[in-house]
Amino acid sequence: MIPSIDPKPPGKRLIKRMSTRTKWMILAPCGLLLFSFGLTVLSEAAHQRRIGEPTQVWVVLGLYSLVLINGGLIMFGEALRFRILLDVRREARRSMRQLLRKVNTKSSNKSKSSKKAKSPTKTD
Repeated sequence: MIPSIDPKPPGKRLIKRMSTRTKWMILAPCGLLLFSFGLTVLSEAAHQRRIGEPTQVWVVLGLYSLVLINGGLIMFGEALRFRILLDVRREARRSMRQLLRKVNTKSSNKSKSSKKAKSPTKTD
């Protein structure tokens, strides 16, 4: 018997189970580190060009630095997306709690007013 193989890679399930806060806390520093490392490699490529290394050396370093810089920016952008999602969810929960408090206080005020005894002088 051939065991069934899940078509999704195992990392995809792991990422799907992570909380939004965990994703944000992992992606933000990793994106910043990758971006910073890309800038460092870019400065090294500029230095290689300045000292007269062959064109192939500094062009490859420059392309590698662009890949790192863009990858870092993409990762940091994703981290910002997760952070905004956290903030939006927090505000939505807060507004829902405030709305529920208002509804509960209004309903409790109505129930208190309906429990009052009617005036004996009023006729229906």
